[in-house]
Amino acid sequence: MTHDPTRRRFLLSTGHGMGAAALSSLWNPYIFGSAQAADGLPGFPNFAPKAKRAIYLFFPGGPSHIDTFDYKPALREIHGKELPDSIRQGQRITGMTSGQKSFPCVAPMFEFERFGKHGTWVNKDLLPHTAGVVDDITIIKTMNTEAVNHDPAITFINTGVQQQGKPSMGSWLSYGLGSVNENMPAYIVMISRGRGQLQALYDRLWGSGFLPSSHQGVKLRSNGEPVLYLNNPPGIDRDARRGMLDGLKDLNSETFKKFADPETQSRIDQYEMAFRMQAEVPELMDISNEPQHVKDLYGPDVEKPGSFARNCLLARRMAEKGVRFQQLFHRGWDQHGSLPSKLRQQCKDIDQPCAGLIKDLKERGMFDDTLVICGGEFGRTIYSQGKLTKDNYGRDHHGRCFTTWMAGAGIKRGYEHGKTDDYSYNILEDPVHIRDLNATILNQLGINHEQLTFRYQGLDQRLTGVEEARVIKEILS
Repeated sequence: MTHDPTRRRFLLSTGHGMGAAALSSLWNPYIFGSAQAADGLPGFPNFAPKAKRAIYLFFPGGPSHIDTFDYKPALREIHGKELPDSIRQGQRITGMTSGQKSFPCVAPMFEFERFGKHGTWVNKDLLPHTAGVVDDITIIKTMNTEAVNHDPAITFINTGVQQQGKPSMGSWLSYGLGSVNENMPAYIVMISRGRGQLQALYDRLWGSGFLPSSHQGVKLRSNGEPVLYLNNPPGIDRDARRGMLDGLKDLNSETFKKFADPETQSRIDQYEMAFRMQAEVPELMDISNEPQHVKDLYGPDVEKPGSFARNCLLARRMAEKGVRFQQLFHRGWDQHGSLPSKLRQQCKDIDQPCAGLIKDLKERGMFDDTLVICGGEFGRTIYSQGKLTKDNYGRDHHGRCFTTWMAGAGIKRGYEHGKTDDYSYNILEDPVHIRDLNATILNQLGINHEQLTFRYQGLDQRLTGVEEARVIKEILS
């Protein structure tokens, strides 16, 4: 009597004594679902890219654009007064403040100052280091979104739609362009914690949706193994692991021949990527060989594993090793109350690291071919949520206008795009929708957003969806 080989029988017969932890990494096809195949699609990039790589600094929770970049001195004239109908224009009040009887406008309790060659207004109290690099960045003041709640808004800006289940931006890039370094995935995610209310983040935000699972993001952990099950189990050397994986590859290849399931091929690719990552990731995560003057660019928190500062330095190191797209999430921006104190701490976490990343990329000659994006899912209201006092206020969600900045890789330097009204409530000139931002990011990486598609449910799906999206040519150098 003959039996078809199975993964379980194969593993039991190898005699390598693998533990349960190692076995679980083999039974679960998504443990290394973030690793990916090296090759991109034929014909991609569509044209010569300005950017070889991109680093997206994403601040979930909704940073206040009014208190950071979009300086509005006219707010001082109506501070403490009711939100005028002429500003609101009959628009619906967001849900968490809709029950308030009063909507007092509130001017920032911080000082702004002009910086750089073009006199760019920046909050000098909160962002002194970022103010020092304004001549290297473009500030988009007229971002806008229809989503006013966190999860759909974060999903929208990461996947192009508010509904769950679609591929993330990094997955689209991995699918279209592939990986530069065969020992590293094309898409890496790092998460840090702020001091405020932590916005929930889900793996689907860097997931591959209907694309092969080999294109989803690899989330690096700050403690222990950077990636679960990356290290060999005790008693298993690299040669033994290689032999085991070769056997698994043969079994999976036979399965693929029978059923032609693309997820089977993804599984093969994932195991291979995990094995190759063993040679790169541990060294990349060890910053002990970084010169002190480089660490100093990112500030004292760079010595703390899991901090935003450490993740920014790691992002530069990953970029050097060919990681095409990185997303750094720093949580804690949902300041419905106690905004002055909470925002100060949040900005302290990110100000010097953001500026340090720009400076580090410039010093290494990587700035001109690295695209850096920084922003959240929406902004905050000009009126106070809760009681307005002499030294305290909160702000609700505001999607009608908010700020994002971009730098490097063909982006204008020292430029401000778009104009909001005197109170930063509505857009007056040059609105930039989320779809436009995503189309521009793809463009800088050499992709026509209308050509990067995947046939699913009878539609040619794409990151920018079926509605109109335009590259923001005004911000391109």
